[in-house]
Order: sequence, then structure tokens, then C-alpha cells
Amino acid sequence: MTSTALSVLDLVPVRSGQTSAEAIAASLSLAQTADRLGYRRYWFAEHHNMPAVASTTPPVLIAAAATRTTSIRLGSGGVMLPNHAPLIVAEQFAALEAIAPGRIDLGLGRAPGSDPVITQLLRGSGTTSDVEQFPRHVQDIAALLSGDGATVRFTSGGEYTVHATPAATSSPEVWLLGSSDYSAQLAASHGLPYVFANHFSGQGLERALDLYRTGYRPSEEHPEPRTFLTVNAVAAPTQDEAEARALPQLRMMARLRLNKPLVALETVEQAVAASAEADAATEQVVSAARERWFVGTGESVAAEVRGFAERYGVDEVMLSPVAASYDAEPRDSSPGRAQTLELIAAAM
Repeated sequence: MTSTALSVLDLVPVRSGQTSAEAIAASLSLAQTADRLGYRRYWFAEHHNMPAVASTTPPVLIAAAATRTTSIRLGSGGVMLPNHAPLIVAEQFAALEAIAPGRIDLGLGRAPGSDPVITQLLRGSGTTSDVEQFPRHVQDIAALLSGDGATVRFTSGGEYTVHATPAATSSPEVWLLGSSDYSAQLAASHGLPYVFANHFSGQGLERALDLYRTGYRPSEEHPEPRTFLTVNAVAAPTQDEAEARALPQLRMMARLRLNKPLVALETVEQAVAASAEADAATEQVVSAARERWFVGTGESVAAEVRGFAERYGVDEVMLSPVAASYDAEPRDSSPGRAQTLELIAAAM
């Protein structure tokens, strides 16, 4: 059986009583742990105006992680393109490629990553793209990052060449992210690598992969379809500890699904106490989400990861380590998330 590479997706969780600075420090420390353990890549998500999530600006976080790591690939999972001008994205990631040559991934997503109010504020800050323009802007970014650059053609007949950086020797690898048929078909038609956001929505996974693989049009950079999958994972020395550390994130998922007010991530103790009085709707969402998550000891989660990779024919699985912290654990580190990465890597 083909060996399975491991990667990490980080939303930079912010727990109760934790500052943004402490949350980011914890994630940068986790990136160093993943680098030391031999994980293939470490991606930061983009979300806005959420009390429990500090990953608002992937390029900034990638740059910080680049100075603290040596070999792991760093990227966005993803940049939500409707929020940004394609030239800005291309310039940011060209600069990141110059900082860490050969280690940068540019994952692009079509969702705004927030609510409609924040989306309008982001679009109001400058020239930004619309969701409907996503396919064209993906092509624009690829052109801007290339050695030849992109050509602007004026109605008068003149041309103007634009480069994301003056003298690039390499460029980031572009990936398309999504959880729908649309993103799978778009990635296939453009000959781009594709990631299905299984950690967020496991619905439609098999169909999306089939559409991507059967409809794939080879490109010069990627003659074959290439994909990996994301999963939520918690590993601990015992099953009981793993279940306890998973509970706060499960309850946060329920808040999102049920449109309840968002709060900072609960500690394990807070989640255990609150779950005793949870309503039926919350319990139902928590139970349904738990069925799709990989929670257990390092050995049991590693076995699930291997089986998952084999079932869907991928050689890489990106873990979203959703282990929460206990009250007494340091706020500038993530012992539960680091433990998850260490135990799974050891068992794999």
C-alpha cells in the first residue's frame, strides 16, 4: 500500500481567556512542530470576524511561519478570492515565494469566508473580485505569477504587461479548494490540483472526486490529476482524553450550524460543563459531526487516516488538529494540537 503523507490545516483557534497574540504564537509553535515531525505542508485558512478564529490573513501568517521553519511547505487553505484583487494576491504570494523559495502553496477558494456584512466591507476596501468572476481571476493570478506575466489589452489596441514580481525564479503552486461540484469541475478544466474541504463538509466527496478525475484536462505543470483530502482529527494517549479534547470544537461546529452567537472556543472543562445542559438540536449536530471526525489514540487515528486515504485513492491527508486545551494549559501554546500531530506521525 502507498504510504500516506501528512499535512496540517490551521484556523488559528482562539480559546476562552486567550489573546490573539497568544493564539498566533501557539500556531507558529505548532508549525515548527509539524516541520520537525516531517509533515508535508502547513496551510492557514482565511476567516473573518469570528471570536474563535484568528486566521484572518494567510499571507501574514505564512510569512511568519516561513521564518520559523526550514522544509515544510507553507500555504493558504485558502485565500478566499472574492475578497481580494487578483493582482494583490499574486504579489503577496510572489513575495512569499521569494522569502521561502519552493515552499509556497497558493490555495484559492470561492467562498467569502464570512458573513455578508464582512464581505461587503472587504469589497469596499479596494478593487476586489466577485464570486461570478472566480474562474477568470484564477487564470489572471496564474498568468501574473508566471515568468511572462499577464497582458492587459486596451480597447484602443495597445497592450500593457503586468508582473507580480520583477524577477521571479520560481512560483507558488496553485491549488483550487472547494466542497462542491463546481470547484471540482473548475479545477479539472484548468488542469489544477484540487482539495475537497472534507473537514468542513463531508457531503458530496465521492462525486466531487469523480468529477475532478474523469473531467481532468492535463496542463503543462500538472499532466495528471492531483488531490488530497482534509479531516478533523484529535489524538491523545487515551480515547477518553481525545473525546474530551474534541468536545469544544464539536460544540463550536454546532453553534455555526445552528446560527447561534459565536464565542471564543471553550476549554475542555467549560465544554464538559455546558454539554450537560445542551439542547437536543446541539446534541444532534455534535453527534453527527463526531461520526465524521477521527478521534482516538495515535494508533487508532492513524489507522483511520490510512483507511481513508486508501478508500479515496489519495497519497496525502491534511489534518485539521481540533484538540482543545484544558484550563491549566499555557495560553501561548497548543499542547493538545501538538500532541495530536506527534502521536499520529509516530503511528504512521
